[in-house]
Amino acid sequence: MGQLTFSINVTLDGCVDHQEGIADDETHAFFTRLMDESGAMLWGRITYEMMESYWPAVARGDVEAPPAILEWAVKLDAKPKYVVSSTRKAFPWTNSHHIAGDLRTGVQRLKDATPAGVLLCSGKLATELDRLDLIDEYKVLVHPRIAGHGPTLYQSGLPSTRRLELISATPLRSGAVATHYRRER
Repeated sequence: MGQLTFSINVTLDGCVDHQEGIADDETHAFFTRLMDESGAMLWGRITYEMMESYWPAVARGDVEAPPAILEWAVKLDAKPKYVVSSTRKAFPWTNSHHIAGDLRTGVQRLKDATPAGVLLCSGKLATELDRLDLIDEYKVLVHPRIAGHGPTLYQSGLPSTRRLELISATPLRSGAVATHYRRER
């Protein structure tokens, strides 16, 4: 069985607005490595639609991009992508699949079928999966910024505190810190 790893960009005050992080080559390399290490991506519908609106065009060469961003786009295009949605059923982007029905069952099946692990990159979905006790690890890129607005990580709350074990913390040149935590069970 593969692990479910939640990864996201976050500012020091907990903002997960994708426009508030530092989008440099080192950040893209960090997320490319995470994607390379995983067997599949897992998103909620909103994240899927945001990604679908831009990255396929970059991968096709319709949008000019620096090498690190093009590498990300091409790898993302090829990677299996799973989407949780109760409102949308069709996901035409290459290698995209719908997870329907019971959330716990669908995500557990995905974990069981993906020995290399699943990379979860959606904040609201992470809250729901954490409530179901399905997240195993957290790889959060903390940016040296205070956004002063939301959305924020876990803003709808959890039923109890999650105890985590620090595996590593690596500073990047931008001042961001790549953190890796494992869930204590």
